[in-house]
Amino acid sequence: MRVIFAGGGTGGHLFPGLAVAREFRRRDGGVEILFVGTEQGIEFRVLPKEGFKLETLTVKGIKGRGLRGVLDALYGVPASLWRSLKIIRQFRPDCIIGLGGYASGPLLLAGKLKNVRCAIMEQNLRPGFTNKLLARWVDRVFTAYSRSADYLPGARVIESGNPVRWRELPKISRSEKFSLLIFGGSAGARRINFAVADALKLLTDLSSRLFITHQTGQADFPAIREAYSALPFEFEITPFIDKMDEAYARADLVLCRAGATTVAELTAFGKAAILVPYPYAIYDHQRGNAQALQERGAAEMILDQELTGARLAERIHGYCADREKLERMAAAARAMGRPDAAARIVDECYALARA
Repeated sequence: MRVIFAGGGTGGHLFPGLAVAREFRRRDGGVEILFVGTEQGIEFRVLPKEGFKLETLTVKGIKGRGLRGVLDALYGVPASLWRSLKIIRQFRPDCIIGLGGYASGPLLLAGKLKNVRCAIMEQNLRPGFTNKLLARWVDRVFTAYSRSADYLPGARVIESGNPVRWRELPKISRSEKFSLLIFGGSAGARRINFAVADALKLLTDLSSRLFITHQTGQADFPAIREAYSALPFEFEITPFIDKMDEAYARADLVLCRAGATTVAELTAFGKAAILVPYPYAIYDHQRGNAQALQERGAAEMILDQELTGARLAERIHGYCADREKLERMAAAARAMGRPDAAARIVDECYALARA
């Protein structure tokens, strides 16, 4: 079996594909896998560490870039399509899986021109721009939500769930301290970063009981590191957490955005969370994700514009004092999980390749 994963750009697009790639390898050590993305995307940093080969395209997005940006992006389409045809000719895939993001478009279009079986993965309730364009052409669309089919008329939709990167979390020794994991997506979240810095000034009475792991993103790392250095907490602060599975395994409570991949991981592994939806996400899909967990008692939602250091400090204090509530939230999250999503997608891809 030879499989191309096309697209990426952000962790929300890449990590579900990485989960499926790992499931292919788990089943068959002889499977050949190639990722195709861009040098600007997160895939350029992550995939070499994961042992997967990456080819790159020079391609730009169209949505929201204005007329000049659209014309610039369209100018590069023929070269990207030609490069995609060359990659397919050399690699000879049995199946191409689009992960979303604009880099997936040329590969999937080239795949259809070469009569290769093609599928796409849609992580959010409402499909993104590229996936909506491609859905009618491909052989399968794998979605995290059954309601996504309403936005994809004519597509062959399978509700698989959103794959997560690990089959299970590692068994690691945990501190007796209350462990708080903070991140804002692969690029960080300024609003969360600085609200946390303000909150910790009000939580110094917990300094002997609280351990913090904080992924800041590259831009805010120097300022947030300086803020931590003046506080009496035990902490690990980094621009990017490479071993996120270990960070999840240690966490009693997670403070984060509400992207589809994050929500899938929280539910698959049963982690209580305070969710701060990114307010500028297309179709406001992060708010819908957070509301779904809050309604089931699996998380608490704080809107971005309502996030302050004082409010955050009050909530962290409350959770530190009420472990039973955390356990109920974790159980509710676990009940919503779809840990078999990657396996379901791999099953369907093998069936497609044999058809």
